[in-house]
Amino acid sequence: MLSAVRHTDETDRATTFELFFDLVYVFAAIQITGYIFRTHSALGVVQGMLLLALLWWTWTGYTWLGNHARADEGLVRTAMAVATAAVFVVAVTIPEAWRDAPGGLHGPLVLVCAFLLVRCLHLTVYSIAAGGDPSLRRQIAVSWIPTAAGAVLLVAGVLLGGAAQTLLFGAALVVDWGGVYLTSLRGGWRVQSAGHWTERHGLFVLLAIGESVVAMGVGAAEQTVGAPLILACVLGIAAVLCLWWLYFDGIAVAAEERMAAAPGQARAKMAIEGYTYGHFVLVAGVILAAVGVEGVIANADETERLDGFYAVALFGGFAVYLAGHLLFSNRLRLPVSRARVVTTVLLLAVTPLAAYAPPLAALAGLLAILVALIAVETRRYAHQRNEDRNAPAP
Repeated sequence: MLSAVRHTDETDRATTFELFFDLVYVFAAIQITGYIFRTHSALGVVQGMLLLALLWWTWTGYTWLGNHARADEGLVRTAMAVATAAVFVVAVTIPEAWRDAPGGLHGPLVLVCAFLLVRCLHLTVYSIAAGGDPSLRRQIAVSWIPTAAGAVLLVAGVLLGGAAQTLLFGAALVVDWGGVYLTSLRGGWRVQSAGHWTERHGLFVLLAIGESVVAMGVGAAEQTVGAPLILACVLGIAAVLCLWWLYFDGIAVAAEERMAAAPGQARAKMAIEGYTYGHFVLVAGVILAAVGVEGVIANADETERLDGFYAVALFGGFAVYLAGHLLFSNRLRLPVSRARVVTTVLLLAVTPLAAYAPPLAALAGLLAILVALIAVETRRYAHQRNEDRNAPAP
């Protein structure tokens, strides 16, 4: 039945339909990376991050819904199918998000309308799926307030355009994200399955990392095959592998165990702060790093110094990624790695120097720092990681 809702329990994991839903976000991430790469400016980075925040907000909303009710059955599946199409429309309009192209529909308005459709559909279906849980239904009802306020700001931004659009989009996100967080302090949200929750976020991080590989391919596509390009690709893949290693080789497993052991409201608080908000920082770092790696590969045969924009994106992106790890660990009450703190500061400190190095040298220097971090952590936490991997599934 269309209206059927099957609630989840602690044993549920991510469904294949949710993975299908994620595919449109891969395309959206590619679009955002391409936009930042083409604009080649600080404003482009800000606008790209605002678009990423809008998309992340839609994805995390449906992850909450999928944790409460099976995403591959009944009403929830129908809603997510519609949302998939709407998110794809958002992704398609990203090149026109800030400046409408001549002819056709107004790009920025189409983007906002598609985004609001996804948000409103989510809250409506979530309220239905909440069923006999009055606390959750109240939480969802209250969430309409910041959503509506943010919608007004988004539409106003589209109508005004220019710098006002950027400012109002930022204000809309502050209102929506901030309002939902403040209302969540009442403890109305639910995380039914820790395994499903952590798996969904891990898969999204993996998809974002995969997008960085696509960005490398885009950067290499128009280059002549030669030793510099091959070396840049090898170094780039190694750097992307470090992104994977730093998340999946330890912290992801420990986080799932901590989530599984936490009681109701404590688990929901970890989910909100460590995942819904904290993981956005991780994903933003991956996107910025992808822009930097793409810039290096696109200029692999250059012997002059690396463009300052790419240097900031490359080293700053990895620094943001590590900062996201630190925030995530803190919010889940996991030990904060001092090595990651030092590495984050080091990456930011050497960014100005990277702008004076040739592209390949800058990428090699970044890789050396990351490999050193991984080597230190592998040695220091080897025993704990073995225990985590051999522990019974939560």
